[in-house]
Amino acid sequence: MNFHRCQISTRGRPSHSCGPGTRAAALASFALLLGLCASGCKTPREPWAMAGSYHLNPHKDLRKLGRVALVELDSSSTSLQAPSDVTRALFLAIQKKQLFSLTMIARSDPVWRAIEDDVESLQKLRQLAAMREGFNSNALLVGSITEYQPYPRMVLGLRLKMWDLTDGTLLWWVEQVWDSADRTIQKRIKTYSQQEIRSGYTPLREEMVAVSSLEFAKFAAYEVAETLDYDRRQPR
Repeated sequence: MNFHRCQISTRGRPSHSCGPGTRAAALASFALLLGLCASGCKTPREPWAMAGSYHLNPHKDLRKLGRVALVELDSSSTSLQAPSDVTRALFLAIQKKQLFSLTMIARSDPVWRAIEDDVESLQKLRQLAAMREGFNSNALLVGSITEYQPYPRMVLGLRLKMWDLTDGTLLWWVEQVWDSADRTIQKRIKTYSQQEIRSGYTPLREEMVAVSSLEFAKFAAYEVAETLDYDRRQPR
């Protein structure tokens, strides 16, 4: 490309030293560059809040799973309601991604009770076919609430893993702690509130996320669900 000797300001305007013909050619070249960048230039990735807190198997496509069984979360918390609320929040957030069909399994389910002690060594089990039939699913999503504190501030810790029931491989895992007193978390709550609570958004609604255990669980579930396809949505 032949560039004319004519300076273009940061606003895309030629300097006064340019002649009329040269100025027009320079503007045309500048417009062409803008068009090329609009179609092909890539901007650097922004650092993501959940980076380093999860892993997505690059050799597996979650969209081909078809059906996944989400087991009710385990918890050593004294709050009897927390596992149910967080599991429900996860179910809705993951279902919203529409990557696969999701079904919920209670921890009291006989099929789950039969294998729960061996879940961490799932890839070594020989009953994968039986489990696929028992859960009527091709993958199993299990996890636990590692930390839970409703006051004086909201704290929620999660550890989750998804196993492929066709071959026992680990498809995805995430481990994170959300603390409403953390300034980074507060910024993420603000972004989440503005994006997800579009209808009737007010600062009060944003504050509710930080003080309501149910709303805070929805926020954490939203960030967890984002990790399921975040890698594949980013430019390489």
